[in-house]
Amino acid sequence: MSNIVYVLNGPNLNLLGLREPEIYGSDTLDDIAAMLEDRARDLDLAIDMRQSNHEGHLVEWLHEAQAEGAHAVLLNAAAYTHTSIALLDAIRAIRTPVVEVHLSDPSTREDFRHHSYVGLAATRTFQGMGAQSYVRALEYVAEMQVMRRE
Repeated sequence: MSNIVYVLNGPNLNLLGLREPEIYGSDTLDDIAAMLEDRARDLDLAIDMRQSNHEGHLVEWLHEAQAEGAHAVLLNAAAYTHTSIALLDAIRAIRTPVVEVHLSDPSTREDFRHHSYVGLAATRTFQGMGAQSYVRALEYVAEMQVMRRE
């Protein structure tokens, strides 16, 4: 198995830093990518970071992660978290562990955000810590890697 971790980001996350900073913080997706690259090096992991506003791209990238032997996927499906049975099915269809990530804490927001289709199949969820949600998820993936070696 490879040490590549796919980091997949859903709709509107390309607008991070501009979009509702009181909810999502001021870090851009590029800032988060740089943070993850730095931490990944320390953890002997490599990052493949992607963003799309199209649900089908996320599904295809989940399939690709499996086909390419990725170590894990960090998935911030954004609004698709609460609506996408297609993502739920894609996660269930692959053996690659998927870790759900959210900048905010959906459970403290609008009622419709309290349900996560992604969370039904994800290995674990990290949320409500801003950009640090991604970093903590990456550290969790590194712990999974160590446990597999033992």
